[in-house]
Amino acid sequence: MNTATISARFGAVALIHAVLMERTMLGDAVQSEDGPISKLAPPDRARAQSLAALTLRHMPRLDAILEGFLEHKPPLRALNALRICAAEIVLDGIPAHGAVNAAVEIVRASTKTKHLGGMVNAVGRKLGALDVESLQNMPVPQLPKAVRGAIVKAFGEEGTIAIERAHLDRPPFDLTLKEPERAEEWAERLDADVLPTGSLRLRKSVQISALDGFESGDWWVQDAAAAMPVRLLGDISGKRVLDLCAAPGGKTMQLCAAGADVTALDLSPERMHRVMENTRRMGFQPRMEVVNAMHWEPDDAFDAILLDAPCSATGTIRRHPDLPYVRPSLDLKPLLSLQQAMLKRASAWLRPNGRMVYATCSLIQAEGERQIARLLEDSDMAEKAVTPADYGLDPSWAVSKGAIRLRPNYWSELGGMDGFYMALLHKQ
Repeated sequence: MNTATISARFGAVALIHAVLMERTMLGDAVQSEDGPISKLAPPDRARAQSLAALTLRHMPRLDAILEGFLEHKPPLRALNALRICAAEIVLDGIPAHGAVNAAVEIVRASTKTKHLGGMVNAVGRKLGALDVESLQNMPVPQLPKAVRGAIVKAFGEEGTIAIERAHLDRPPFDLTLKEPERAEEWAERLDADVLPTGSLRLRKSVQISALDGFESGDWWVQDAAAAMPVRLLGDISGKRVLDLCAAPGGKTMQLCAAGADVTALDLSPERMHRVMENTRRMGFQPRMEVVNAMHWEPDDAFDAILLDAPCSATGTIRRHPDLPYVRPSLDLKPLLSLQQAMLKRASAWLRPNGRMVYATCSLIQAEGERQIARLLEDSDMAEKAVTPADYGLDPSWAVSKGAIRLRPNYWSELGGMDGFYMALLHKQ
């Protein structure tokens, strides 16, 4: 059971408002220096974020429950307070009186909704009679129509439903170790499991910054799927390697830990500042290039390049349940053009026989398989064979000689993973 202070609950309401009304990603709202929870203490910030994410993850089902108790749809502040109240009672097992009293306090704090305190109290008491089975017996919420259509085209109706069902599960925290050979030791110290790919998966939800090894830079948070593209590059010790679109830095740190001479490039100064902070904590010193890759030229060719391209991010909805609300439509044309241009430029920066991994955290084939098929037709790049089992992955996840596709419903018995497409290429 997770408990929340009234400050954390006020913060969760503000975060949900930012997502629904301002189309701000939850992570951006949390990290903003003048954002809705910037003044909260770290534990309250963490709880506000987790409570907002939990509510957004199950919002269609929570709304269906609330509709049975409401005569009219209330103003957004009151509705969000009730959504959070329902999430705490039904999903987190919070005692009803605490969750209901907090919801009443939230609506009474605003002049526009203070008259709704009695209504919120009455609805909250009805919510107290519910349990998690009230949600489990309801249909799995569907993705936005545009997104769903593209995923059905790729994986069929049954595969899409499995992905949507996986989005309902709270994702565990995965860690990448600075010294992978110490996986068993760190798993015991952190109460974690060693995944088949070598990542650690925490067994409980905890405050990450308070864990052993955080301040000393022994590991960093990174979804197990997101850790795979770097591993496809193989032995890169002493090699000159470029990390394109490097922020927030997880893959940059993997490259550094593998002994590469790393250049990290990203367009955003703010995001690159995070890369700098993260790499500094780990004791790494990659070269930093804050520049548009389309207007940049390296001073020498690279032995290997990682291109984790800008994409629709549809593979990360499991970890970012706010994404369908912030980007309900699917305008792929600008992304596809950018991906093609970046592939072409990156290929030109590779030395002969150099390796490149192209990756996207997208479930849409136009951003993955079709981009690589087009590149192979129009360039001197070729696929390099990969064997999924060599990386702890199921052989059936290979989609071509050199490419692997991961889906949120994979590893369901272990807690799932983000959706990713990754292809290993080499310059002929």
